[in-house]
Amino acid sequence: MTVDQERNSAGEVLMPTMRAPKTAELVAQHLRRRIVRGELAEGEALPPESTLIDMFSISRPTLREAFRVLEAERLLSIRRGARGGARVHRPDPDVAARYAGLVLEFEGTTLADVYEARTTIEAPCAAVLARDHTDEDLEKLWASVSEGESYGDDFARLIRHHTEFHALVVDLAGNHTLRLLNRMLRQIIDVANWQRVDQGLHQEATVEAFRHGVRAHRRLVELVEKGDEAGARRIWTKHLDEANEYLSGLPNATTVLDLLD
Repeated sequence: MTVDQERNSAGEVLMPTMRAPKTAELVAQHLRRRIVRGELAEGEALPPESTLIDMFSISRPTLREAFRVLEAERLLSIRRGARGGARVHRPDPDVAARYAGLVLEFEGTTLADVYEARTTIEAPCAAVLARDHTDEDLEKLWASVSEGESYGDDFARLIRHHTEFHALVVDLAGNHTLRLLNRMLRQIIDVANWQRVDQGLHQEATVEAFRHGVRAHRRLVELVEKGDEAGARRIWTKHLDEANEYLSGLPNATTVLDLLD
C-alpha cells in the first residue's frame, strides 16, 4: 500500500491518503518474490495464461498488466504465438548498471567521478582480501596474474583481463553489496572506455600503461599472500590513481557519460 501526502495552501502536510495497490501490482509482487527467492528458475516457463488466471482469480487484462511490469524489470520475457508464453529470468546486474549509467548521464556525471568511485570501492576490498583470504582465493588470484602475463602485448585481450582481475579482487573480498556496486561501475567504465582505449592501442603510453598494470596485479597478490593489509590497500590505491590519471588523459575524458549508443 502506498501513501500519498497532500498539503494545504500553507504547505502543511495533511493526513496521508492510502492507496490500495492494483490487483496487477499484487500479482507482479507475488511472482517477483518467487523469482528473487529462486522458487522460479532461470528460463522456467510459467503456467499457461488460463491456469494463472484461475490461480489468481483475475482477468486476462490484469494478468497481462502484471506481465508488463515484470517485463519492464527484465524478470520475464513473453513470446507470442502457439509456442509462446512467459519465461523467467533472474535479476541481472547488467540491467541495473545500464539504468544507473543513464541516471548518472542525466545528472551530468563525469568519467572522473566514476573512476573516483571505483577507487573508493576497490582499495578497501584489496585490504580486506589481504586480511582474510583462503588458499583457494590465492590460487584464483595467481592464476589470473599468470594469465595476464601470458598475453604479452595482446592488448585486446589485456583490456578484458584487467577488467576481470579488478572484479576478482572485489568478488573475493566477499561483500555482496560492494560486489553489485562494483559490477555496475565496471559495466559503466567498460562501455565508456573500450573504444577510447582501443583507438590508442599502439601508442607508447598505452603500451606502458598495460605493462604497468600487469606488474601491479602481481605486486598486489604478493602483498595479499603476505597478509599485508596496509600494503595491499596502498599499492592498489596507487595503481587505481595511476590508471585513472591515464584514462582521464584520453580523448573525451571530461565529458559526461555517453551510454545511450
